[in-house]
Amino acid sequence: MADVTSLADAARIVVLSGAGLSTAAGIPDFRGPEGLWTRDPYAELVSTLSWYLRDDDVRKAAWRRRADPAMWAAEPTRAHRAIVELERQGRLRAIVTQNTDGLHQLAGNDPALVHEVHGSARTWRCEMCGKTGPMREMVDRVQGGDEDPRCPDCGGITRATVILFEEVLDTDVLQAALDAVEDCDAIVAVGTTLGVYPVAALFPLALERGAFGVIVNASETPFDADADQVVRGQLDDVLPGLLGVAE
Repeated sequence: MADVTSLADAARIVVLSGAGLSTAAGIPDFRGPEGLWTRDPYAELVSTLSWYLRDDDVRKAAWRRRADPAMWAAEPTRAHRAIVELERQGRLRAIVTQNTDGLHQLAGNDPALVHEVHGSARTWRCEMCGKTGPMREMVDRVQGGDEDPRCPDCGGITRATVILFEEVLDTDVLQAALDAVEDCDAIVAVGTTLGVYPVAALFPLALERGAFGVIVNASETPFDADADQVVRGQLDDVLPGLLGVAE
C-alpha cells in the first residue's frame, strides 16, 4: 500500500458514517441524551423483531414513526454533500454507514458505493412473501389512516428493511464493507462513537493494514489514541475542509 501521510495524499478513501451525520440533518439518534430510546424506553420494542411481529400496538407505533413528516423532511447536509464531492473527485472507495436514512444516496452518492450495514428505512418488505417496495408507498397508506399496512399481495406483515434486534446482519453487505476497508488507503470515521460492533472493528482493521485514519466526532471514541488525526467540531463546518473539497 502506498505511503499515505495525510488525507490529501489518499486516493481510495472509505467513509465510515454514524448517527452524528444524521442528527445534524435533524434525525434523532437512539442512545444519545435526546435519543428515541433514551426518552421513551418503549420505543426500543419497536426495533425488536419478536415484539414487532406479535404485537399490533408495537407495529402501529413503528408505522407512526415511519410516517412522521419530520423524518421525511430531513435533507442531506453540507457534510453529506462533501462526501459526494469526494466521489466526484474519484477518491471515494466506499461509504460504510450505520445509518438507515438513505441520505447519502439522496445527496447524490452512487448507491453501489453505499453499504448500509443496518439496512434501509427507504424500502419496505413483507415478512410472509418477501415482496418489497419504496417506503413512500406505505407511508402514504399510514398517513391516509391505515395504522398497520399489510402486504398488498398476500396480506402479510410489512416492515422497513432495517435490521432489528434478534436479526443477523446481511453477510453480503458486511463482506462488501470489509473488502472496501481492506482496499483503502485512508479511512474517515464521521459522526460515530465507534462503539457498535462489528462496524467499529473496521476502523482499527484499516489502520492495521496501513491506512491513514481520521476520526471526526463531537465526543471521544475508543480509537482516538490510535488515529492519525482526530477532529472535533460541527460536521458541516469541519468535514468539507478536511476532505479538501470545494464548498
